[in-house]
Amino acid sequence: MASPALASDASLMNAIDALSHGWAKVNYQTPKKARAAAFQPLISQANSLLETYPDAPEAMIMDALILSSTAAVEGGVDALIKVRQARDLLLHAEKINPQALDGAVYTCLGSLYAKVPGWPISFGDKVKARKYLKKALKIDPGSIDANYFYADFLADQGEYAQAISHLHLVLQTPPRAGREDADSGRRDEATRLLAKINMAHKQEIAAH
Repeated sequence: MASPALASDASLMNAIDALSHGWAKVNYQTPKKARAAAFQPLISQANSLLETYPDAPEAMIMDALILSSTAAVEGGVDALIKVRQARDLLLHAEKINPQALDGAVYTCLGSLYAKVPGWPISFGDKVKARKYLKKALKIDPGSIDANYFYADFLADQGEYAQAISHLHLVLQTPPRAGREDADSGRRDEATRLLAKINMAHKQEIAAH
């Protein structure tokens, strides 16, 4: 018979998987105008999971991912509140286990610091963004998410050749078993970003 601890771990990861699939469906298959509303039930589910497993970094990371994704399509003051909540959850998760979910805490932190407005509006910080994304890649060099967000960050900084290199890694990496929906959506994003860079900055890339 499985121990209570093992059964609890299995229940937690099953719930994480369900939330991940729900997130992928909203993020990649739902029209953008409808996403903020579609994310609301997932926020409630993620909050409930965190109440059940208050010390689980995996639950904190998933809650933060859903909050930040909602903020990205919501805008306004509510979005700023959500990204701060997401950041605080991720910093807490980092203290418990920075390796949780293959270093996803650093991918999420890096993308937040890269995309959130800087002071005095919010806490965006390009230096911290680069640091966290590089930490994520150190933990999992083949991560589709970490490579995509680092490429997106590099493109924003005008480092197009390096961005393209990481986008190629995204497109060459096989999807994870059980995460095909999320990885397919991320690869589509990588394809669009690669095309955008090549179209807008072809001469700069050739010079390098």
